[in-house]
Amino acid sequence: MKTPALLALSGRRIPTLSPGASSFPHHRATLRLSEKFILLLILSAFITLCFGAFFFLPDNSKHKRFDLGLEDVLIPHIDSPKEGKHTSGQVVIHGQGGHDEHRHREEEESLRDKIRADHERALQEAKEKLRKSREELQAEIQTEKNKVMEDLKKKDAGPKPLPPVPLPKVVGVSDGEPPEPDAKERRDKIREMMKHAWDSYRQYGWGHNELKPLAKKGHSTNIFGNSQLGATIVDALDTLYIMGLHDEFKDGQDWIEQNLDFGVNAEVSVFEVNIRFIGGLLAAYYLSGQEMFKLKAVQLAEKLLPAFNTPTGIPWAMVNLKSGVGRNWGWASAGSSILAEFGTLHMEFVHLTYLTGNPAYYQKVMHIRKLLAKMDRPNGLYPNYLNPRTGRWGQHHTSVGGLGDSFYEYLLKAWLMSDKTDTEARRTYDDAIEAIERHLIRKSNGGLTFIGEWKNGHLERKMGHLACFAGGMFALGADGSPDDKAGHYLQLGAEIAHTCHESYDRTVLKLGPEAFKFDSGLEAVAVRQNEKYYILRPEVIETYWYMWRFTHDPKYRQWGWEAAQAIDKYCRVSGGFSGVKDVYSSNPTYDDVQQSFFLAETLKSSRHVDV
Repeated sequence: MKTPALLALSGRRIPTLSPGASSFPHHRATLRLSEKFILLLILSAFITLCFGAFFFLPDNSKHKRFDLGLEDVLIPHIDSPKEGKHTSGQVVIHGQGGHDEHRHREEEESLRDKIRADHERALQEAKEKLRKSREELQAEIQTEKNKVMEDLKKKDAGPKPLPPVPLPKVVGVSDGEPPEPDAKERRDKIREMMKHAWDSYRQYGWGHNELKPLAKKGHSTNIFGNSQLGATIVDALDTLYIMGLHDEFKDGQDWIEQNLDFGVNAEVSVFEVNIRFIGGLLAAYYLSGQEMFKLKAVQLAEKLLPAFNTPTGIPWAMVNLKSGVGRNWGWASAGSSILAEFGTLHMEFVHLTYLTGNPAYYQKVMHIRKLLAKMDRPNGLYPNYLNPRTGRWGQHHTSVGGLGDSFYEYLLKAWLMSDKTDTEARRTYDDAIEAIERHLIRKSNGGLTFIGEWKNGHLERKMGHLACFAGGMFALGADGSPDDKAGHYLQLGAEIAHTCHESYDRTVLKLGPEAFKFDSGLEAVAVRQNEKYYILRPEVIETYWYMWRFTHDPKYRQWGWEAAQAIDKYCRVSGGFSGVKDVYSSNPTYDDVQQSFFLAETLKSSRHVDV
């Protein structure tokens, strides 16, 4: 058998260089040392082979132990009533009789023959090396050095360039100033808020995922793992570009190009990394045309693909970017994946296939859609939990807020992104919305339309801030809805927007709580202390923006401006913007987190509602 030293010398045949390769005097001392080193290596290998080979021969006195070890290697998974287990977990077969002894002797002899053959081959290769001239040895060494250098150059060159794709004209960027003076003044204020948030992060949290604006230092949560991936930088890029903050955009671009590394040993949320990083990078690519953003998005997507290696193809919630090992949240209904997480991938992944020509991304997410289409759904509703091992629903809990929300949003937007050719996505969306309207949407005693949550056959009359995005979604999906129901869905969007505005208006700070109830005489009001917080969420302002765009009713502009003013008044601190713990308190305390989505979504929606 070959020693490592001999393997290094006696591998594939290497063509020699020209005689001139050894004519450089300043290399002469180095080459002499190399030759001596090679001869020593050959001699040590020769001695090892001559005497060390005996240690590999089986010892007849330990015949039984040798047989046992060989069985453990050769037949580790035989299912037999005579099976037993070592404490190590290896399977051992007992009582096989003379037939096994004969087979062991044959295997033993075969092993001896192999050792002899390896021994002879190694000696022959060593002799051939010793016959070579000094020039030939020098040439081989130089050739190996050249090869190593070439391999390093290829590695440093990075991934192959992606195929060119046409960049579409992006609507709504640099499209002039609004005609109304007050609208321009409001938009400038939102831009100033964005600059304060970014400058604070730039000064106190640069490179960290998020910012602690009171402590004035970096912040991160387990959704990003334990590494500094600059989530705020990536997430905020498109907002910076749209607002004309091009110097700030360039700072972010430079950081990403020089520092953003996805080869880190970090366990991240597949969903959060997809929407904030891949989505952010693709948006920056389309706005700026910089190829680097597209390349980074593809590199990251490759790191997320191992999350789909489950028995059903439903991805794990989390994946380690380095090892590719995935798992689910411990709290999620007996190891289930979450509808809003595995259902909020296919816009980016379908687009990655378009950009790269690689069908893997498209296939992964279309497989999810096809699997869901085959499953029975209680009352036509999609439960929030699905076990990726068994392919069965977990707890029967359906919500258009947290755990379910963006699954429905992505079905509609996938149809729009396909230029309305993805009719399967549209049909799935329409069927889901019909079931939601039948089972989850109700009117309160005070006339407020709300979306409840279905839990094990019971409707909980509670609506979350996250569910407030649905007002804008209903309006966006009105055009193209079946049975001429466009007017109905636009009206439904307006009713949801009104309810969510009431949840803001009924607080002291004029900022909405995380969740609010519609029972026991209370409507659009949070009851529990742990539901009274506001963490700079965008969903209500986003619905205002959609409703303003579709109806041009000025009240939506006014509502958006009121929300922006409240954020600036109660969430602004010297080191950025912070969430507040109680929107019903006139002296709120801060949670000391400036969320990346505040820059990416909340301020962007605030800016657009005033255009």
